Amino acid sequence: MTSPMTAPWPSLKVSDWTPTRDTLHMWTQIVGKIRMAHAPLINHWWQVTLYVSSRGLTTSSIPYRTGSFEIEFDFIGHQLEIRSSDGGTRSLPLRPMPVAEFYTRIMGLLGELGIEAPIRPHPNEVEPAIPFAEDDEHASYDGAAVNLFWRQLLQANRVVGDFRSHFVGKVSPVHFFWGAMDLACTRFSGRSAPPHPGGAPNCGDWVMVEGYSRELSSCGFWPGGGEEGAFYSYAYPAPDGFADQPVGPDGAYYSTEFRQFLLPYEVARTAPDPDRAVAEFLRTTYEAAANLGQWDRPALEDNPLRWLSHASAG
Repeated sequence: MTSPMTAPWPSLKVSDWTPTRDTLHMWTQIVGKIRMAHAPLINHWWQVTLYVSSRGLTTSSIPYRTGSFEIEFDFIGHQLEIRSSDGGTRSLPLRPMPVAEFYTRIMGLLGELGIEAPIRPHPNEVEPAIPFAEDDEHASYDGAAVNLFWRQLLQANRVVGDFRSHFVGKVSPVHFFWGAMDLACTRFSGRSAPPHPGGAPNCGDWVMVEGYSRELSSCGFWPGGGEEGAFYSYAYPAPDGFADQPVGPDGAYYSTEFRQFLLPYEVARTAPDPDRAVAEFLRTTYEAAANLGQWDRPALEDNPLRWLSHASAG
């Protein structure tokens, strides 16, 4: 029998790790803001995100002066690793510690490597927004739970990545937004969108205006919205009738609270074919947005295996 620690689609109840989740959320905000301090703007804030790695979450390479550095959360060895292109490395053990301590220590390690990191030192998109240097409230770290969360992200990253490959229009990477702590991938119709009204807590409305400046259909996974988290899908602007569209698989539904379609992670995990269940959810919710929004689907979609015909001919 497969144990919860080795199951490809692991079970992790949100209620079992909420203190750790909230602490980790703040830690990822600090690391994400360090990336944002040095990476040049890319449309929709794509330059600020983290990425699922083979051991956890990484910033990828961050440009710095004439070189670069990278910060990675290692959720197998439970270390924060900082690596510089000049060969310098620093490591911080991940263990229960207040956000204030994590903030002080990571800034100290960067200083030892000669890396300046001027960031706005309080979180976004949460309420209350406790300044990092003063946050002694969030101090939990359950390594086993964090590893399970990362393994949820591994599955989501893989299946959403396959879904992404069917789109040849403008589409984001599959990346982790530390503001709301969600893994996301966004497709765009190619048309402009009306200015977003904003309203996210402790986040300037102009941030959302930039993020939602083009008509889109976005999907992903976040550790909320269900007993074990949820896959989500929404459109901006949402076309008339979007919320009433039938989507699959069984168990998916439109949440009036979150104003998006949700597929509880536990529904996908327990399906006979979890990959197929999530793929159906991503496809049908996208089609609801694209069809009602009259996207030029033939111009925006293609078969990701189209290259094989050339390979066989060669």
